[in-house]
Amino acid sequence: MLENETDSLFFMEDATMDFETVLYDVDPPMATVTLNRPEQLNTIVPPMPDEFEEAVMLATNDDSVKVIVVRGAGRAFCGGYNFGGGFNHWGDRISTDGKWDPGKDFAWSTDRLTAPTPKFMAIWHTHKPVIVQVHGWCVGGASDTALCGDLVIASDDARIGTPYSRMWGAYLSGMWLYRLGLTKAKEYALTGKPLSGREAADIGLINESVPFERLEATVRERAMELASIPASQLAAMKLVVNHAYENMGVSSTQVLGPILDGLMRNTPDALEFIRRAETEGVRAVIEQRDGLFGDYSQAPADQQPDPSHVIVP
Repeated sequence: MLENETDSLFFMEDATMDFETVLYDVDPPMATVTLNRPEQLNTIVPPMPDEFEEAVMLATNDDSVKVIVVRGAGRAFCGGYNFGGGFNHWGDRISTDGKWDPGKDFAWSTDRLTAPTPKFMAIWHTHKPVIVQVHGWCVGGASDTALCGDLVIASDDARIGTPYSRMWGAYLSGMWLYRLGLTKAKEYALTGKPLSGREAADIGLINESVPFERLEATVRERAMELASIPASQLAAMKLVVNHAYENMGVSSTQVLGPILDGLMRNTPDALEFIRRAETEGVRAVIEQRDGLFGDYSQAPADQQPDPSHVIVP
């Protein structure tokens, strides 16, 4: 068997491998990575970061793929990290004897080989262009991930935000900072206010916003435009832009962010937030957190994503 024939079989087998939390599909020249926990709004739990990184690696190593598309199944791109029961999905990585261990937390959360953020950053590091397709909710760690893409295209009614700015977290990838100027970066870092897809496009946080009915077609059009360009040209232009931002401190920010995130999940205010959620219910503490702002789940229906806008893989 010829070497290139062996490689082709390798990619055919891997392209159909079973993942628990993502779907991987190749339709040359596109590969699509779909977050696939639709009943839970694609919230992040293990092994999603590992599977996401593996799927991006498959696409990167497949010569038939020129463009990678990332999206979410169901009615949301992603609802961020799943904090059911605190942060117990990663309990053994950040706790000792059932109590938060700051030494474990910072060591794990900043390690490029183990931490979730560097694994989602695979879309930043791959030399192939990545289009992130956003619909529904894209909040918390989901926005940190989506904004690592090269092009971000959202539906007009999507909602992109960082509710952890108000309680229980900090920026992880830092891409909100690098995509916005100082004025807007400070505003959204301090308030955590969400943006619709249209608003996000208007202030330059993302590239484009379109009606949901045109979202998938628009993403495919942009992918085909990129695929018409030589792969080496795409890789060169992505490399030079990425390194310009690396020189501005992307990597340093991504070390500081997860450390602060761990601290902010364990302040007296944060621990009281969790205690109240356990005794009074999540709805009660969310109402208190967001009520004054009147956004996220406290917003009127016309200021939330349309729940009928569903992506079916």
